[in-house]
Amino acid sequence: MSDNLVFVTGKLAEPRLRAVLNGMASSPFRFDVVQIGVSVAALMTEELIRRRLPPPPPGSRVILPGRTRCDLAALSGHFGVTFERGPEELRDIPAYLGGRAARTDLSRHAVTIFAEIVDAPHRSVDTLLETAARLRRDGADVIDIGCHPGERFEGLEAAVAALVAAGHTVSVDSADPEELLRGASAGASYLLSLNEDTLWVLDRTAATPILIPGKARDLDSLCRAVDRLRTSGRRFLADPVLDPIHYGFTESVVRYHDLRRRYPDIEMLMGIGNLTELTDADTTGTTALLMGMVSELSIGAVLTLQVSPHARTAVREADRARRIMHAAAESGSLPKGIDDGLLALRDRRPFAGTPAEIAETARSIRDPSFRVEVAEDGVHVYNRDGHHVATDPYRLYPLLGLAEDGGHAFYMGVELQKAFLAWQLGKRYVQDEDLSWGCTVETAAEADSDIHGFKTAGTTLQERRRACGRAS
Repeated sequence: MSDNLVFVTGKLAEPRLRAVLNGMASSPFRFDVVQIGVSVAALMTEELIRRRLPPPPPGSRVILPGRTRCDLAALSGHFGVTFERGPEELRDIPAYLGGRAARTDLSRHAVTIFAEIVDAPHRSVDTLLETAARLRRDGADVIDIGCHPGERFEGLEAAVAALVAAGHTVSVDSADPEELLRGASAGASYLLSLNEDTLWVLDRTAATPILIPGKARDLDSLCRAVDRLRTSGRRFLADPVLDPIHYGFTESVVRYHDLRRRYPDIEMLMGIGNLTELTDADTTGTTALLMGMVSELSIGAVLTLQVSPHARTAVREADRARRIMHAAAESGSLPKGIDDGLLALRDRRPFAGTPAEIAETARSIRDPSFRVEVAEDGVHVYNRDGHHVATDPYRLYPLLGLAEDGGHAFYMGVELQKAFLAWQLGKRYVQDEDLSWGCTVETAAEADSDIHGFKTAGTTLQERRRACGRAS
């Protein structure tokens, strides 16, 4: 097989294609990229390729975009080299070539995450420290102590001091100026939230304020507070306040845009919890959309929380989203094909093979071990004794002959449950591997990592299988 590859592409895809090819580690191939003057690569025609493609070097393989529908045999005959259709997605090229893609660098971002502990007044210091450690491990940069309106937080100073002593950056969130001052005196670095009527607090502390409108939806009052602090040279962050859906959400989005237009260079914060907490939708999508807005408006901080059970990984999702959006912005690309961390329920390419390809593989099997695969038509189970396809697991079990083999039956039950779940949702299934739920479920490898300074030990699927007495 030739080790000289010629990739034919269009104007829009060329930069990403070159980035993918340049990012392949230890590739045995030589690459040439030919951009033939069309914007969308999938729209190139056979005639256009004949006219615009320079003669490839003898023995080359010419790779066309996966969505083109040209006559490959005719092009091969015309140019005297092999033409083939590559994968539909650029990110799948390394796998298509049998190589290995260099992972996108997600180590950098441009957003500070404030993670609020809303019931802090009712927690012990030890519990606050445990919660803060988890939040920091998930990606939080600032631990926000939420105070309750009309209720004095008796242990505020002790809580803030303990968190600061443990190495956390702390903010205090209260509508009571005196409570903010108490938190600042104990070591809090940020105060949420001040308005034009409470700026006097800053005369008594060096903590950084987060500014909000003096009354709901009053952008002008926020701008007056901004102007005062800009004149004084005091650092601040401005937050126009993001409202829940049907309670002013769209109008509040416009306020963020207006504030950025008025002040191109000020630091801003967006509280995203009003969407993630107060919308019954999977938070990965909500977070991705909001962090995309944060990226476009150069908002440097977000405030989030994890109160509703459906939002219990909101900090981890915000952390992954800020990294994905930063990588997309730096490369001038869509937030697509960078990382799958926010794809929790579905995958872009759920099925690794077609029913016909699986059937061809099944015909070649000569041993009794069961193979499980998923395709558009359902779950496939096959060994030397047969090939079965079903969309209902209860139809498969009687065909497997495992009534007298409890350990094997248990193993197949686990695998079939994963396979049918993957088929229903449209997720990629690989036998003997856990399904991927994006960043919402920590993998063993991630649990063993030390990205945020906290390390725990994970357990691999193979180790769990051995513990159950079912070796691979």
